[in-house]
Amino acid sequence: MDETAARERTARRPDRILLALVGVVVLLVVVALAVVFTRSEPAPLDEVSPAGVVQRYSKAVIDGDSTAAQSYLTEGAKSRCRGAYVSEPAPARVVLVSTTERTDSATVKVSIVRSSQGGPFGPSEYEMEDAFSLLKVNGKWLIDQPPYPLVDCTVVPVKP
Repeated sequence: MDETAARERTARRPDRILLALVGVVVLLVVVALAVVFTRSEPAPLDEVSPAGVVQRYSKAVIDGDSTAAQSYLTEGAKSRCRGAYVSEPAPARVVLVSTTERTDSATVKVSIVRSSQGGPFGPSEYEMEDAFSLLKVNGKWLIDQPPYPLVDCTVVPVKP
């Protein structure tokens, strides 16, 4: 009888270990899903800083809000716009790399990520670094030269 009881206990141990492992895996999956679904947009940077201006401009371009995007450009940048760049999709995201602020000018380096749905292996991403050139105009930071992938010239400048 003692042998039978010992065999039953030994047979039950792997079941308990397996149940414990399955429980840990399920818990990790639930935590990972909670993190993914509760992730929010990045916190807005100070709108009077060069990085904050670039953040708002980039969001406007990605969202397709040309009027808002144009409000962050200098008159020189607006006058250099020559039609819309419709052949390329807007970047998927823009990530701040660094900011160099001087008295009347600033450079904001960003990483620009584009996504593509086509291709033999499915969706792909392309990442490049580029920089915005900003000028301080009447005490306000404005973009004088955005990187090519973030040029938004869909609003035709009004000629005086």
